Amino acid sequence: MSGGGAAIMVELSRDARAGLAAAVPGGVWTGAADRLRMAHDASHYLLHPSAVVTPADADQVAALLRHSRRTGTPLTFRSGGTSLSGQAVTDQLLVDTRRHFRDLEVLDEGRRVRVQPGVVLRQVNARLAPYGRKLGPDPASESACTVGGVVANNSSGMTCGTEYNTYRTLESVLLVLPSGTRLDTGARDADDRLRATEPELHAGLLRLRDRVRGNPDSVRRIRAQYAMKNTMGYGVNAFLDHDSPADLLTRLVVGSEGTLAFVAAATFRTAPVHRHAATGLLVFDTLGAAMAAMPALVAAGPAAVELLDAAALRVARTDPRADAALRALAVREHAALLVEWQESDPDALAARLGQARPVLADLPLTAPARLSGEAPARAALWHIRKGLYAAVAGARPSGTTALLEDIAVPVDALADTCAALADLFARHRYEQSVIFGHAKDGNLHFMLNERFSHGAAPARYADFTEEMVDLVLGHGGTLKAEHGTGRVMAPYVRRQFGDELYEVMRELKMLCDPDGLLNPGVLLSDDAEIHMRHLKTVPTVEEEVDRCVECGYCEPVCPSRDLTTTPRQRIVLRREIAAARAGGDLALARELESAYDYDAVQTCAVDGMCATACPVLINTGDLVKRLRAEANGGVAQAGWRQAANRWGAATRGMARGLDLAGALPPALPEVASRAARVVLGAERVPQWRRDLPRGGAARRPRPVDEPDAVFVPSCLGTLFGPAEGGTGVATALLTLADRAGVRLLVPDGVASMCCGTPWSSKGLTAGWQAVRDRVPPALRAASRDGALPVVTDAASCTEGFAKLVADAGALRVVDAVAYVADELLPRLTVRRRLGSLALHPTCSSTRLGLDEALLTVARAVADEVVVPDGWQCCGFAGDRGLLHPELTASATRAEARAVAQRPFDGYASVNRTCEIGMARATGQPYRHLLELLADATD
Repeated sequence: MSGGGAAIMVELSRDARAGLAAAVPGGVWTGAADRLRMAHDASHYLLHPSAVVTPADADQVAALLRHSRRTGTPLTFRSGGTSLSGQAVTDQLLVDTRRHFRDLEVLDEGRRVRVQPGVVLRQVNARLAPYGRKLGPDPASESACTVGGVVANNSSGMTCGTEYNTYRTLESVLLVLPSGTRLDTGARDADDRLRATEPELHAGLLRLRDRVRGNPDSVRRIRAQYAMKNTMGYGVNAFLDHDSPADLLTRLVVGSEGTLAFVAAATFRTAPVHRHAATGLLVFDTLGAAMAAMPALVAAGPAAVELLDAAALRVARTDPRADAALRALAVREHAALLVEWQESDPDALAARLGQARPVLADLPLTAPARLSGEAPARAALWHIRKGLYAAVAGARPSGTTALLEDIAVPVDALADTCAALADLFARHRYEQSVIFGHAKDGNLHFMLNERFSHGAAPARYADFTEEMVDLVLGHGGTLKAEHGTGRVMAPYVRRQFGDELYEVMRELKMLCDPDGLLNPGVLLSDDAEIHMRHLKTVPTVEEEVDRCVECGYCEPVCPSRDLTTTPRQRIVLRREIAAARAGGDLALARELESAYDYDAVQTCAVDGMCATACPVLINTGDLVKRLRAEANGGVAQAGWRQAANRWGAATRGMARGLDLAGALPPALPEVASRAARVVLGAERVPQWRRDLPRGGAARRPRPVDEPDAVFVPSCLGTLFGPAEGGTGVATALLTLADRAGVRLLVPDGVASMCCGTPWSSKGLTAGWQAVRDRVPPALRAASRDGALPVVTDAASCTEGFAKLVADAGALRVVDAVAYVADELLPRLTVRRRLGSLALHPTCSSTRLGLDEALLTVARAVADEVVVPDGWQCCGFAGDRGLLHPELTASATRAEARAVAQRPFDGYASVNRTCEIGMARATGQPYRHLLELLADATD
């Protein structure tokens, strides 16, 4: 797709593939689909790797680096793929360090943490939260970026400034040097070991240290440059801050973008979590007025001051979590500052706010300042801010590429810089450009939309870049504050630092990587045009996904990410297929389409979790459902339409099939189902396994006088019987309602009712329409024209019914857990509590916003409620766990490992298929949470 046509890829020879396979057994991927899906990151550059390599540990990385040196093969490390400057793309070997490097160890009661590079930053902070600690760096991409990128780019963020950035909080690293040497810089003998194993590197670091310290101009430049956030070039401030070569190397790899060594693990000193905070959005009539307010605001001591210009505000006000005041703002030339004060003590916060309020009162605000300490309001503002880049980029014209630049200037030059940038946008006709960023640090982000025809830069982009460089350096600023030098600013490092410090950087690179094989073309380059080549062309492909900016925020929540593809990869492969067809490479297009069916369509759980993480609310499941619908033939559509019209009989038949299979010697149905899958296809025949339950009971009407609600038990309870020793959730809910004195009506015809999810998830449009024509009218009648709520007992069915009746008027669908938490629990007496409970929320319960209700009920059941580390969608996804059990096995692996670390008195979820999936993964008896509540209130 780079170059505006089909992908151009270097093909490895047979000998090269064999050499890689010897270094990393089972971890070399050379298929076109594997290479192209990994080629894309969040930057505006695109190169296609010759192979993707997934080493399992530091030993394999060492073997890979020795292979690289022996054969002269360049390589690039990549983890989360959220980098924005082109530092994680290559046409050589791409080394994926996210797949396996996920170990995390909390040390010293949370004061320190040792993390491998594949761990997502948010996951680290979740593990540290019980200790009241967190990592210092807090980039906006914290939900998706990994520790590897945090170290490689010297990440900072919105509140950490330079005091708590990666450089300041990193304690030690486990390095694998290009020679294959491993060095733990936290070991007492680290310096002696470095001297013994890498004597030239050891001596060279001392020589560079003395050279820098002995040059007054170098010292002056470094002090000025690193008074700001700065990720241009190598972190030569280390030569002033540290003495021993091992300590120097520890800090020099920070921000080195994978060009000096591989960081196999990093140990950080953590920062305290300030649990008490007040946050607000201060709106000004103009950007100039906002900038003029900065000195007074900064003097009031906020932890964060985030800038949003008028274009950013227009996007922010459309966010679903924007409050009424922001949505009502008629944005003209306005600008806003998102401010937050943080303290560990409520009295200290009150005192701080008391000092700040007179300052706020004197500001020329469009509306009076409002600060909130309420968690939901604060979270909404930060959600808007953190998703701003991707949301703005997602609103760009189709076919254009979003570019995010990142600069810093001294704070007193901020207003002039903003004004000059606005002038640059106007003169170069970048009409939809946006300015936002960390105003307290003088750190600005601005976004351009550009159309790169055939992967080349238009003249206006080249001219704009040169003028922007002159502007920033003229104010004594840095061309990269947070996002790393990458390819985009590599030609300008010499201009920013001067000849002497540039030569120090070049010598450092030669000392560490004498063959120049680690990430060539990144951070330092004598090629003055490297930043103008290999620019990403984004073809218009599909309405569902064209606004994707390839940011990767969706990837950590995707249940298929370790098995096949992620939402980002599903989208970029569609783009690559389109580019291959447009470029005339029909063989490549056919190869990609062949792999796409299993990798992207059949193993997608269509759970919608990607939409919860996507800043522009793309649900890739919608694309997959449409592709499945297009693939379904007339016979499948007709058969499932018939099933929809006779759903009661169909579910009873399937249940009896499970009963029959369960009554036979297990080997017989296992062998029979495997044989049928071979003949008829894995998409048509479920895999029967002996851990499946027997069939459940048929749903029957339950008439009551003067009902309080309508209860539609899920058909999952008919398909699958309850866990051993359980009653099933339908029986449990009716029991709880009786105890609470609440009357639930189960309507006539309930056996044939369904939420439609079995059809919608498979793209069976005719069957879904049949359900839609029949079920909403029946629910309207049962609910007295919507006067009564409709309650259902599986979270996925709650979501399905809500979609099914969306156009049916005032019908209100309520999940059983929420109904119990609000209506029944206050009337119940808990008599027996469990000591501990492992709770598995589902993707549907998460999307429905049921977390609080779930925890309310769970805490009534057990003294200790634990949502295990590694929780995510289980991937069972209706029948995916039966058709593709490998999806559920992959999706539940991390959570199952966490559950196995200790015993629990109970195990619960809120969907029968999720209970089956988690029981299969853990070997523990998962039951519906309401069954446990029924036991506790008996």
